[in-house]
Amino acid sequence: MKQKYEQQMKKGVLEMLVLQLLSEKEKYGYQLISELKEKSQGMFLLKEGTLYPVLYRMEDDGLVVSRWSEPKGKEVSKKYYRLAEEGKDALTGLRNLWETFSCTVDSIMEDGQADSCKEDGPQS
Repeated sequence: MKQKYEQQMKKGVLEMLVLQLLSEKEKYGYQLISELKEKSQGMFLLKEGTLYPVLYRMEDDGLVVSRWSEPKGKEVSKKYYRLAEEGKDALTGLRNLWETFSCTVDSIMEDGQADSCKEDGPQS
């Protein structure tokens, strides 16, 4: 049962995390998979079949832009993704939503009420 719930929680934050990684610099798919694994200490172990549909959807939504690299020597061409202007705005909105969401969940888990969280983010 734990795996089912863990999967649902991960699915809810995956796009936000991908946008965050792309806000640092452009990356290709395998880089994103490796960085998510490393930065999450193994919590996010993605397969290509999970990541690429997310990237394609974000590209269709105008959040990311892609380009193919020029192959050098025996190197194969790679598809790089970078954050579009709409993606920067989406990331800001998702961060704000995450702060409110996580504050609310934490508050409910601690004392049963979300009184300490505002609609536009946690109170300091």
